[in-house]
Amino acid sequence: MLIFELMIILVATKLAGDLAARLGQPSVLGKLLIGLILGPSVLGWIENTDVLSEISQIGVILLMFIAGLETDLKEFKRSGKAGALVGLGGIVVPLGLGWLSGLAIGLDTLEAIFLGLLLSATSVSITVQSLREMGQLNTREGNTLMSAAVIDDVVVVILLAFLLGFAGGDVNLPLLIGKKIAFFLIAILVGWKAVPWLLQKFVPLRVTEAVVTMALALCFLFAWFAELTGVAAIIGAYIAGVAISQTKQKAEVMHKTETIAYSIFVPVFFTSIGVMTEIQGIGGNWWLVVVLSIIAVLTKWGGSGVGAKLAGFSTPSSLAVGAGMVSRGEVALIIAAIGLEAGLLDNSLFAVLVVVVLVTTVLTPPLLKMTFPKQQ
Repeated sequence: MLIFELMIILVATKLAGDLAARLGQPSVLGKLLIGLILGPSVLGWIENTDVLSEISQIGVILLMFIAGLETDLKEFKRSGKAGALVGLGGIVVPLGLGWLSGLAIGLDTLEAIFLGLLLSATSVSITVQSLREMGQLNTREGNTLMSAAVIDDVVVVILLAFLLGFAGGDVNLPLLIGKKIAFFLIAILVGWKAVPWLLQKFVPLRVTEAVVTMALALCFLFAWFAELTGVAAIIGAYIAGVAISQTKQKAEVMHKTETIAYSIFVPVFFTSIGVMTEIQGIGGNWWLVVVLSIIAVLTKWGGSGVGAKLAGFSTPSSLAVGAGMVSRGEVALIIAAIGLEAGLLDNSLFAVLVVVVLVTTVLTPPLLKMTFPKQQ
């Protein structure tokens, strides 16, 4: 069954992506929508299985690894202050209005704060693909988005740990913060010193694709270590890509990783987002989906956009940066699952939020297309 599903996914995503491109939209939009059509909400041809989920996870890791390979490290460093303002702006506004919205629909204080935290999450994996298609990933705006995503991930997870502690979860906050600091210190040190040395050692090996194999192994190692320390795996993969981008093997790794990723793993990732969404579980809560979707889009867009404006971006660029932070993607889905397990969400609200996450993810590519400054 898995083999047949993979065949459907690979063919359908390429055709849907081509159709979206012909209609003047990023191809990723078509790939996202075809997942919804193929999934249980419409045709039911693809099931959300554990195996498919794991393949999807590899897809998003490789996508962010490639984004790291394309990053201009000097520009990324220059974007640090702007990234902080964009990331924090994209947390404060959704958190505040999400909390008020939760109180308005009858949630208690902790549940309402959790809703605000979930709406504060960001996943730039979809944004990365859209910017690559538009040739805008390695720009000031693109590097600011990547920097903001790292800051957003760390701050939201720490705030989530605080909340779980208040809700009765067994959370050692100093340990949690310490693990995150340790991750970044170790990842940066290993990326700076060990990664170039390891890749160079694999160059003379008399086996096929030794360098690319080592590069992928490092990508997965960094992603695993990130998850182990409570940081999103995509951040680890991105750092691994940045590290390898500074080596002589960058071009070879980039070319061959793109072939591997975009042939099978990335299409599965795009499709799985729609497959995970079961519209039938919403029941009579469509009005809540609409309201929370509007809040989710406008608060992140506005909050991050204001942060970009404060960092010195023009108004069009600020709108574009804000749009790039709108997608909640797999990060918000993970947080929603944590909330369900901790009793901070009930099943009906969980189903609503899954659809809200899908809405923000699907809207991000056309928003970027509409707002991003044209390439000079």
